[in-house]
Amino acid sequence: MFDHLFTDAQARIRDEARAFVRDTPRRLILDMDEEKVRFPREWLREAGRRGLLGVRHPVRWGGRGMDWVTACAVSEEIGTLSYELACVFGVGGDLVCDAILLHGTDEQRERYVAPLLAGEIFAAECLTEPRGGSDFFGATATAEDRGDHFLLNGQKRFIVGAEGADYFLVYARTDPDPQAAPQKSISCFIVDRGPGVEVKYLYGLMGCRGGGTGRLVFKDVRVPTANLLGELHGAYPVFTTMMVPERLGTAAMTIGPGRAALDVATLYTSRRKAFGQVINRFQGVSFQVAEGAMLLDACRSLVHTTSVAADRGMQTQRLRRMVSETKKFVTESCQKVVHNAMQVVGGIGYTNVLPLERIHRDIRLASIWTGTNEVMATIVAHEWYREAAEARAAGQARDHAADAPEADAPDELIYG
Repeated sequence: MFDHLFTDAQARIRDEARAFVRDTPRRLILDMDEEKVRFPREWLREAGRRGLLGVRHPVRWGGRGMDWVTACAVSEEIGTLSYELACVFGVGGDLVCDAILLHGTDEQRERYVAPLLAGEIFAAECLTEPRGGSDFFGATATAEDRGDHFLLNGQKRFIVGAEGADYFLVYARTDPDPQAAPQKSISCFIVDRGPGVEVKYLYGLMGCRGGGTGRLVFKDVRVPTANLLGELHGAYPVFTTMMVPERLGTAAMTIGPGRAALDVATLYTSRRKAFGQVINRFQGVSFQVAEGAMLLDACRSLVHTTSVAADRGMQTQRLRRMVSETKKFVTESCQKVVHNAMQVVGGIGYTNVLPLERIHRDIRLASIWTGTNEVMATIVAHEWYREAAEARAAGQARDHAADAPEADAPDELIYG
């Protein structure tokens, strides 16, 4: 980490997270991967007791009143344990609580945020549906207004904490008119686990096991009107604000397993001998470790810069681009770091004698969840072209294409 960029308060909380990581039993990580543990409730309780959940949230509601820089430092540390522990750590404390704090009422914050940050209850976000992955506006779950309550029906899939969470943040269609604008037809609800909420299926995952990831079915669930989050038909603003914690948090926590994998590879290649010498003397080995270190530092730099931008209230569209490119760059770079680590360790890395095979399975999720990296590229491209066009229109951009000897050559630059 870049300790020189942290204040004393930021470094202190980062160190608290490191202590929590050291205190986490090895057995929990193994039992989650073997699915002997379906959801790490006790571990989350301890994180809450230590004040590590939602450190950037207001003290009034149980947070530490810190910033994105601190939160991302904590997420990286948690990620070194396992990617799935980082997932369940962030989903409730960052994603769900963020939505309620930004769009909810004091009553909702008191009931759902404060106890979660204390480690007393747990939450999950319900966005993806069986017929739609990245298509948020294709939601088919419905919530019918019945006056003093809404009647919720539908399904959500790939929900981290489907088994284990006490309440769910659910997006559902509230305007039945098929001609209604998609951005004004969906609402967001806080749904308590109870009658009509059923875990229909738990997924057999390639990695990231032990987080209770499953498919939820909502059948005639009575949701009190008081549990509407934000405005009726107003889920779009909730969704857009959630994209920052989802994607920036994902980027930060992905550095953790990359770091763990590189640590394993560094130690192994410092001890392993072949052809009469330690194998880190071979450039084919040391250069791959060096690339891993370089990529991790680049990832950390990008996460830090984007965190500062978020903390300083950067204009939303520019921040949207920065968050998207951070998520894409970091997740793909860390996957490369893990690849390099397994490559230099060799065959033993492909076994469960070392944790590299688990880290490799887990981190594969990073470029898929919270918006695929193809979606990230689409956002980056759209915002980049928009920014470039605005700069030209405002006369703020130099015409670099003119800086060539034959820039005015007739009939050479043909655009159509």
